[in-house]
Amino acid sequence: MKRLLPFIFLLSAPAYADITSSITSSVKLEVAAPGTTADRIGNSYSVSGTGVNTTDGTTAGSLGGLGAATNGVNAYTPITASQLTDGESFSYTVSHTTGDTISTSLTTGEVSPFGDLTSTSGGTAGTLAGTVDNHVVQVTAGGSGTTATGQYVTSVTVD
Repeated sequence: MKRLLPFIFLLSAPAYADITSSITSSVKLEVAAPGTTADRIGNSYSVSGTGVNTTDGTTAGSLGGLGAATNGVNAYTPITASQLTDGESFSYTVSHTTGDTISTSLTTGEVSPFGDLTSTSGGTAGTLAGTVDNHVVQVTAGGSGTTATGQYVTSVTVD
């Protein structure tokens, strides 16, 4: 029995653990900034056809098209098409898009008058508010374009 006594004390030894707890509270208030996104529309030209004569007014067989660019817009040479043989079938298609002009005199805050613009106004703080008092979180809604977020977090860790 005397030999088992040390082992009995080991089996009944108390357990030790580290316990960590934390409590955090926070409030985040945001007011959206105004902004604009602009996508420039580019120049394009395509032509297709069968059974037609074409001319640009000077050169027979010309297909027209886009020339040199000035401030982002290409010069356009239109063409005239006529039926190649009277009474025969023909088809002719032409498509032209004039691109957006690139402004050379914008100042800070101005946006080029591109063909695809999306603008959003800035938020209005108004009554937007938030407080943390002894882990009691309070938020008050603001005007349009605002966000108020309150958070209370409790954690316990046992090692």
